Amino acid sequence: MRRLLTLAILAPALASAQRVSKDATADVTRWQKQAQAVTITRDDHGIAHVRGRTDADAVFGMVYAQAEDDFNRVETNFINSQGRLAEAEGERAIWQDLRMKLFIDPDTLKAQYAASPAWLKSLMTAWADGLNYYLATHPQVKPRVITRFEPWMALSFSEGSIGGDIESVSLRDLEAFYGKRAGATSTPEGDAGPGAARKGRPEREQDIDDILPPEPTGSNGIAIGPKNSANGHAFLLINPHTTFFFRSELQMTSDEGLNAYGAATWGQFFLYQGFNDRLGWMHTSSAVDVIDEYAETIVDHGGRFAYKYGTGERPVVTQTVRVPYRAPDGTMAERAFTVYRTHHGPVVREADGKWITVSLMNTPVAALSQSYLRTKARSLAEYEKVFAYKANSSNNTIYADADGHIAYFHPQFVPKRDDRFDWTKPVDGSDPATDWRGVHDTESMPHLVDPATGWLYNSNNWPYTAAGPESPKQSAFPRYMDTAGENERGLHALQLLPNAKHVTLDSVLAIAYDSWQPFFARFVPQLVAAYDAAPATDPLKPKLADPIAALRAWDYRWGVQSVPTTVAVFWAEELFRRSQGRGLGSVVGDDALFARTSAADKLAALDAAVARLTTDFGSWRTPWGEFNRFQRLTGDLVAHYDDAQPSVPVGFTSALWGSLASFRARRGPDTKREYGYSGNSFVAAIEFGKDSVRARAVSAGGESGDPKSPHFTDQAVRYATGNLRPVYFYPNQLVGHTERTYHPGQ
Repeated sequence: MRRLLTLAILAPALASAQRVSKDATADVTRWQKQAQAVTITRDDHGIAHVRGRTDADAVFGMVYAQAEDDFNRVETNFINSQGRLAEAEGERAIWQDLRMKLFIDPDTLKAQYAASPAWLKSLMTAWADGLNYYLATHPQVKPRVITRFEPWMALSFSEGSIGGDIESVSLRDLEAFYGKRAGATSTPEGDAGPGAARKGRPEREQDIDDILPPEPTGSNGIAIGPKNSANGHAFLLINPHTTFFFRSELQMTSDEGLNAYGAATWGQFFLYQGFNDRLGWMHTSSAVDVIDEYAETIVDHGGRFAYKYGTGERPVVTQTVRVPYRAPDGTMAERAFTVYRTHHGPVVREADGKWITVSLMNTPVAALSQSYLRTKARSLAEYEKVFAYKANSSNNTIYADADGHIAYFHPQFVPKRDDRFDWTKPVDGSDPATDWRGVHDTESMPHLVDPATGWLYNSNNWPYTAAGPESPKQSAFPRYMDTAGENERGLHALQLLPNAKHVTLDSVLAIAYDSWQPFFARFVPQLVAAYDAAPATDPLKPKLADPIAALRAWDYRWGVQSVPTTVAVFWAEELFRRSQGRGLGSVVGDDALFARTSAADKLAALDAAVARLTTDFGSWRTPWGEFNRFQRLTGDLVAHYDDAQPSVPVGFTSALWGSLASFRARRGPDTKREYGYSGNSFVAAIEFGKDSVRARAVSAGGESGDPKSPHFTDQAVRYATGNLRPVYFYPNQLVGHTERTYHPGQ
């Protein structure tokens, strides 16, 4: 009777809202039937533990649970992935949409969905059904663009990284090329154009973000083998560095062998970083070169374009791409672009009289298959078997399992190329020797399985220090296998891991939150030496005596109460600020940068830092936690901050300085404090026993995006202090820790 009553209420509402097809009643009946096969258990932190009879049931339930927690983020990811952001945000997003539409075409994705294997089609269908059922049962939720999800849409966002390969294409260059051609006009004055995400940022913060080197994005992954553990088990650290609230923490289980826990990028139906009862996987953003630009020599035959290739010419393919956008008055308008492509890929810019095309991985069916199937692997051999899809282009993998194996793997999509060319720059598109020659297999790329060191790691650095002396040798691989080199966190890990013995879950977390900062350990002594060498007559000598004394006695460790951390960060930022435009390097970790700043530069920067602290906080003796804070006030995609509102002190610092635990912060327009927006997000440490797993985890702030939810900020203090909570992986662990158990739609 209850089911019939619900159906009678829902069907007219669905039809009137035009969220489903004309056969709304049949859809609702199907959704309700599948919902009864799904159970969602919310634990005392609001984490969803989803169980279904089939994998498709689990997918239906997990994406429904994600929508409950933050539908706005779910929808926004798929608005963006389909090139439809301008439909919500107006003309300023046209260039971002055009970039996406150069690679994503709905008709192509629909055909790929239709040709997908049955098991994958069933998951994509369940994904769309779960989201549509959420909208049906929550009529108060008003989507910005997508009022009905279709199964093929899952293919538009199939890999999970925070910055997809497509984002390597410059929006500014794209606008410069296509904006001047027929059918396109430049962004209207007053609207945001490329770089619109920066709009509204305080000028002083824009300045420092432009001056500082880019924040090392990606993550830390560490695996400890049985030989270095206290009980013969393998351990895994999962420590992604992303913008906050980028992923949802959950568990999904089925009677078909699925039992995975971890972090899912909002709206996706696989766990991007996580573990099952036998093994775990951690992805770190890779610096392998998998995206190439080609300089095409264009010939204009009376308006018909061709490009030179070998001894002949080939026609440039043209296509009309339409980008709908929301006009200022709220109505929908459209811009049409004629876009061009060669066999290398779409034209994205012009340089030195050449049209520049870009080649990158675009295999959504294979990518979605690999992303999902690795979560069901039960052994190292099964995990490696999934590599055959060769559709992971941006992630290194750190792996550990219950059999005691640990491993490092390079991305599985790395094109084979002629190593004579410099692939960091556009290559000659007319030379057939620059064409890709297939894709590397695992054996021909850097990788490690069970190194004799008993440990391995990656921190978005090169793989050639991944296991100390047991690391892959750089000389054995093409240059394009890595473009990053070493970084500050890599230096930090190499100081810690060789001494990691008798490891437990607690000591894995002690490594993850170790407070040493190698950047300052190298460069603060240079500042102190500059002070010591200054003549007694230098007016800065007495003025800086106390700050120098504090830095001289410092152990280079961060902490909430650490005054030297505050002084050092302010000093380093100021030195970078003063170094701009003077031919100095700009990469943190490059000793040449500080070697080429004079002693006077270093002391002047400290003087300015002390003055700024005194002005903003009344004293340069400001503890780091007074300045460095976590705050979450709203569920908005772009956060705002307020010094008068509650916030939590955070001890760890930016990865720029070599802190393994990363916290990138910025000021608001009217704040003196800085508030975190990126860095540690989902963090987990896992111990793989022979018969069971044990884990601890934390998510930034809380699981829910609703400020009215008790789980909006209930993890904030745990997050800020590194006090990870136990993970309830097994049903018996949920006893006494269950908030609610229900079927979707209830």
